[in-house]
Amino acid sequence: MSPTTIPEIQRKNLASTPLQMKAMRINDLLSFDFMDPPSPQALISSMEQLYSLGALHEEGFLTKLGCIMAELPLESSISKIFLEGVYLGCSDEILTIISMIDTGDIFYRPSNKQKEANHKREIFIHPEADHLTLLVVYEAWKANNFSAAWCIEIFVQSRSLRRIQDLGIVSAGKDSTKIRRAIAAGFFFQTVYIHRSSVLFHPQPYSVIYQVLLQTTKDTTKEYMCKTTVIVRELFG
Repeated sequence: MSPTTIPEIQRKNLASTPLQMKAMRINDLLSFDFMDPPSPQALISSMEQLYSLGALHEEGFLTKLGCIMAELPLESSISKIFLEGVYLGCSDEILTIISMIDTGDIFYRPSNKQKEANHKREIFIHPEADHLTLLVVYEAWKANNFSAAWCIEIFVQSRSLRRIQDLGIVSAGKDSTKIRRAIAAGFFFQTVYIHRSSVLFHPQPYSVIYQVLLQTTKDTTKEYMCKTTVIVRELFG
């Protein structure tokens, strides 16, 4: 083990750090005197990501979109998803999904009831996305009058759901394409294997985007996707 903890800035995805620095008009990041400097490659990759998200001009300065993203207390990719949701008219659903993401895994599996918990989870599976599955769970909870007893019955953590109870701006209704398009706007640069816990593990679609990478103890040679969403070319039209 390392004798000291590796500084967070050298461990985390840096995209949000350059975004905040450029909002403070610190544009020459490679020459900036960091207390614990990240690698030049990490800084360059983060700025390439921000450029892909539309937050930076080719010259490296913030775009109008980038200025708005910098004001949001979210990771840069999540900020882009939220703003795309506003633009597409599905901010209600996107806010709910983002909040569900922030609470961590809402499902739990007691060791003595794992099969029952798995069966209950299957009720809410959306065939196009783990993210939409989270939305299905929230809408079902809402339809059951935000009942704590209902959460216990279906093995969902009610405390996590209560943290996002009062959201809502504009709804896309049943148009999941708008929601998936907003999610793809923030996660379009991420692709690897699908983890077996994903609702997309069987059958596997042609293309997906993911939010979280997971490496299992059984196979350390691969990284798997969690929180995945089916994408098609039309989502980027």
